[in-house]
Amino acid sequence: MLVACTLLLPSIAGAEEKAPAQDGNAAGNAAGNQSAIPDLAPSANSAILMDADTGTVIFEKNSHTKLPPASITKIMTMLLIMEALDDGTIKLSDKVTTSEYAASMGGSQIFLEQGEEMSVEDMIKGIALASGNDASVAMAEKLAGTEAQFVARMNERARELGMNDTRFVNPNGLPVEGHYSSAHDIAVMSRELLKHQEITKYTGLYQDYLRKTSEKPFWLVNTNKLVRFYSGADGLKTGYTSEAKYCLSATALRDGLRVVAVVMGEPTTKQRNSEVSQMFDFAFAQYMNYPIVEQGEDIGALTIQKGKESVLPLTAERSYSVLLKKGTPTNDIRYELKLEDHVKAPVKEGQPIGKLVVYQGGQTLKEFELTAPKSVGKAGWWQLFQRSSHSLFH
Repeated sequence: MLVACTLLLPSIAGAEEKAPAQDGNAAGNAAGNQSAIPDLAPSANSAILMDADTGTVIFEKNSHTKLPPASITKIMTMLLIMEALDDGTIKLSDKVTTSEYAASMGGSQIFLEQGEEMSVEDMIKGIALASGNDASVAMAEKLAGTEAQFVARMNERARELGMNDTRFVNPNGLPVEGHYSSAHDIAVMSRELLKHQEITKYTGLYQDYLRKTSEKPFWLVNTNKLVRFYSGADGLKTGYTSEAKYCLSATALRDGLRVVAVVMGEPTTKQRNSEVSQMFDFAFAQYMNYPIVEQGEDIGALTIQKGKESVLPLTAERSYSVLLKKGTPTNDIRYELKLEDHVKAPVKEGQPIGKLVVYQGGQTLKEFELTAPKSVGKAGWWQLFQRSSHSLFH
């Protein structure tokens, strides 16, 4: 059972406001009427335009069709690398030794030689800028021991993210039977990768060098030309095989609004870049994020029965916002904190405890799942006795 408390949000004076948007999980779009939006990617076999913060779908076209993703696969590879960095499994300065198998990869590569050592950070650059198939396999072996074990983790992570249209067979996207994804799933894993804000330090680079101190430094040029030619673009990953055609998962940030645009099966790089740019232009012209709660803001407290702590204060673990169409009044936007009212210890960190629900008038705009910020163990009998005694006499 959920207990709710409601807070009315003040309007932002002078701000350009927006219209209600549906959650992307409902296969809706922020315009409220998919037919009202023109085909922003007419040459693509599949496409999607999504608000990176909320996951709201602005535009989609055959977004759940299973297609070969080519090197866009490497978004999942980079995600697992960034998660390993976050949990301390590896460091950017760690050395990665290239196996004979990794060095044998064809296609896009940074020409690693068997036995060559390169830092994790340089491997990330090799993957993000040059789309190195060899670097992807080297990092897979570094993290999981074998490519097969790493691919198993890729598929496990895909299931955790709800990527139901996806099956990985390798970490680099080289053509192989049974390796597929969808524009929707690619946008989902792109959003997850963007939670690691430092990734755009690499994906947003236009050029860099590897082996800088050697006699033959290797010049890297980003395969995603939008990072140079589209204002605000700073990632994420291109892809091409003769089977997949030209693919791209791109992201751009302007005026606090970050969007992800994915196209698959484009006939040329020119059309790929042109249609993604058109999707970006549409999003930035039509929409903006309306802030609901700032990161670190107090949003309430959770009562825990028989816990070492009877009350757990809750603060926003990140900023929460909703995607609104420009011109919509916002004076009736509010949010409710709906918490479970019978939570018993022990509570585990990350355990679902309720939702933050955003409304405009009587319409639900967005629901954000809330989780326990830390673990709370069971109270001992003496602590419970003292607590009940205090309540009895006070």
